[in-house]
Amino acid sequence: MNEDNIENNIWAGIQCVFFFFLIISVLAFPNGPFIRPHPAVWRLVFGVSVVYLLVLLFILFQSYDTVKSIMYWFYPDLVHFRIDSEKEYGVNCSDITFERVWSHVDVFAFGHFFGWAMKAMLVRHYGICWTISVAWEITEIAFAHLLPNFIECWWDAIILDILLCNGCGIWLGMVLCRKLENETYEWESIKSIPSTKGKIRRAVLQFTPASWTHVRWLDPNCTYMRFFAVYQLVFFWLVTELNTFFLKHIFEIPPGHPLSVGRIVLIGLIVAPTLRQYYSYVTDPRCKRVGTQCWVFGAITITEAIIWSKFGLELVARTQIQNILLWLLIQLVMSFICLYICVLYARRNQSQLETEVIKDSQASTSTESVVKPSHAQHSKVTKRKNKFANGPMKT
Repeated sequence: MNEDNIENNIWAGIQCVFFFFLIISVLAFPNGPFIRPHPAVWRLVFGVSVVYLLVLLFILFQSYDTVKSIMYWFYPDLVHFRIDSEKEYGVNCSDITFERVWSHVDVFAFGHFFGWAMKAMLVRHYGICWTISVAWEITEIAFAHLLPNFIECWWDAIILDILLCNGCGIWLGMVLCRKLENETYEWESIKSIPSTKGKIRRAVLQFTPASWTHVRWLDPNCTYMRFFAVYQLVFFWLVTELNTFFLKHIFEIPPGHPLSVGRIVLIGLIVAPTLRQYYSYVTDPRCKRVGTQCWVFGAITITEAIIWSKFGLELVARTQIQNILLWLLIQLVMSFICLYICVLYARRNQSQLETEVIKDSQASTSTESVVKPSHAQHSKVTKRKNKFANGPMKT
């Protein structure tokens, strides 16, 4: 402790409080839905999310100048950074050349690609992923009058963003999900492995999933409440993305700054158990309440939105209400249409599986009266019956 430096003493005290709070969270907080690499890791993530929520609530009751002063104290490099409000976006869209299109393929394009691969591995549903992808581009159009960097050329939004970066990322994520679903997971204790090399390999594999469950957000017999639950997921997802851009704009934070990157990483860690808990609540009739991590994430999303609305009153005052209402209506209609198509697709797959199982059963019965069926035929019928019993693989 330095009696001559009050700021350092305050910072040391805050660090000590956070440190012991995280220790308590590891020891006392409830387990999350994941067991890899260890349940304590996800209790720690939950503790960090609670700390982040408390920080947001503290910021909510400060003035804009106070918040900026705190930011400058932690990051002096932000003192001289200002957002260029005069910069033009989405100009000369008719001038389409290979060089201009290629110039847009930057680090953010690869960020889109890998980001959507991770999102697809979290959601594990083509229909929901594509709905969020298209809905976000519509969101950018609706809020472009508030955030100029949302203005894009049509070929940038449709071809580069939706089809290439987002589409390829969704495809890669779903391919990885399908591969992980088909893996056989047989784990043995590290104590029973004799070789050192085997022990090291088993220790590394501890950071991989213990199993990979096929998810079914929508099935042929789902109710309208399931539709509403999935739409609620899409809406909160879009608000979380909006919070990222509004917070950066109002508090003038560069895209690659540790504050911005750190928040994105933190939200990504929080979303993983949140989605799993929400999925269990939506699809499992035995689950009667939403998980704790899901509640905290919802509170974080709402608090962030309140913060940028409060400190960006001048910006929010320029909101075109008709744009926002139209955006909400389009999101609602588009989401329900997409989800309804997914249910129809699932019903079509189920009817096809029923037909195949009936045909195979009839063929197996008629063959048994003449000759005993081969092992391959019996295996084929069994696989189709199991697939029918478990429901369609993609819904």
